[in-house]
Amino acid sequence: MSELLLRPARPLDAGSVAGILSGFIDETEWMPRIHSRAEEVAFAETLIDRGWTIVAEHAGAVSGFLARQGEEIHALYLARGARGRGIGTRLIAAAQAEADRLSLWCFQANRTARGFYQARGFREADRTDGRGNDEGLPDIRFVWERNALHG
Repeated sequence: MSELLLRPARPLDAGSVAGILSGFIDETEWMPRIHSRAEEVAFAETLIDRGWTIVAEHAGAVSGFLARQGEEIHALYLARGARGRGIGTRLIAAAQAEADRLSLWCFQANRTARGFYQARGFREADRTDGRGNDEGLPDIRFVWERNALHG
């Protein structure tokens, strides 16, 4: 069995990254589709071109990705078959190893993700009614701080 490789995303990964994001939208009934698949590929290309994205690759295929600008995590998604296998934990741990503080937004309806972040030391910092995001869904701001682990 081949090992999981975390690496910076390359331009040719845009289709895989967009496919993972699109797959999540397709299989999540509460998540509205507000962008076309072509727009999702363009979004993935932007995240990669800016140097914000690392991918998790297993057996030559991208199984997940994390996009981060400084301390702000913009996206963390895993392919359906990659969930529950520690890949998200590896991606978050890589980001935590490079920062003293991280923050992200998570939809309130995404109970699985909320539990995932809380189990990895993220704490709720704010809630909104969704007026500030494109999807119009209530969300939660989570923050992780290295010093909070020792205090």
